[in-house]
Amino acid sequence: MLNERHVVSENAFVEMVVWRLPSPVTGSRHGFKYRLAFVVSGRCVLRYDNEHGKGDHKHVGEKDMPYVFTTPQSLLLDFWNDVDSWRS
Repeated sequence: MLNERHVVSENAFVEMVVWRLPSPVTGSRHGFKYRLAFVVSGRCVLRYDNEHGKGDHKHVGEKDMPYVFTTPQSLLLDFWNDVDSWRS
């Protein structure tokens, strides 16, 4: 299980929660549940999650888009790459 919060600047933080489930949530094909969020000035600007029924996806600003989950390690790498891109 992963449950971490990282301050990335004076007005921004990342919160990451990943845990293993006995069976996949509806819409996902793997046994992990997750939510990863990048919050700037109190507003979530980037979020990866696999909520029940919607499966794996990410939110970039107001847009929802599919996300292809392969491994928890790739999930974290993809998320941090998007955080870095957003901050650039």
